Amino acid sequence: MPGAPRPHAPGNARIGISGWRYAPWRGVFYPAGLPQRAELEFASRQVASIEINGSFYSLQPPSAWQQWHAATPDGFVFAVKGPRFITHMKKLLDARVPLANFFASGVLSLRAKLGPILWQLPPNLGFDEQRLDAFLGMLPRDSAAARELAGGHDERVVKSGTWLEPSPVRALRHAIEVRHPSFVDPRFVALLRRHRVALVVADTAGRWPLLEDVTADFVYVRLHGDVELYASGYGDQALADWARRIDAWRHGGQVADARAASPRAPAKAPRRDVYCYFDNDVKVHAPFDALRLAQRLAE
Repeated sequence: MPGAPRPHAPGNARIGISGWRYAPWRGVFYPAGLPQRAELEFASRQVASIEINGSFYSLQPPSAWQQWHAATPDGFVFAVKGPRFITHMKKLLDARVPLANFFASGVLSLRAKLGPILWQLPPNLGFDEQRLDAFLGMLPRDSAAARELAGGHDERVVKSGTWLEPSPVRALRHAIEVRHPSFVDPRFVALLRRHRVALVVADTAGRWPLLEDVTADFVYVRLHGDVELYASGYGDQALADWARRIDAWRHGGQVADARAASPRAPAKAPRRDVYCYFDNDVKVHAPFDALRLAQRLAE
């Protein structure tokens, strides 16, 4: 109708996989005979985003980050998993220097391909409002602040090298995944909204909380398996339901049956970006489920 208001364009929905280097995927998702060094190049042409998991287990050298950047096409985006040294060993305490080491290690060399940073908490860490507030307050919100923080690194990253080069300032996004029932608390949701940190929507076959409170200007989803953790694939009905939820989020809304810890609805927005990663890798479901969900959202 002439003169009718045009609807807002939806946010970007990037559907991808958690990690890419899995032996069972070879000859199934990856073509037979594809060299291992070419797997990221292949996977990044199939899905719109990939979580980097190696950074969770150890600090990666600048050369690794630069290789990942070079192997992927323009417009590709990585999510990066923050170090377990911070989340599982330090349990978010005394985190300033470990954070500096992480940001000095080369993650910023991803430049425009650096998407959200994921902080996954261990199942034995409950909700401590003061501890979490202090940690979230330390997280840099743009690349300039991250580079400034990285300047406080210690000798642990000197041997493998640092990357502290100036680059255009870009916003940084952070998301937090929880695995303790004490986080099912409106105070936790309010805290994340105050810090503009996304609460990860984590489907874990019922093992850990599945919460869909929207707490930031983007939504981060991790699908670990709805029946068997890390192993079961998602059927057509399940994928249709996740497509429905993602479509509501990318249009700035929320589904009526959202599983929420807080009675307060999120602030209205014309659009939100959504990042969704399949982590049901054991039986090679992840890449194919990601492709099927992306196709549903494109219809």
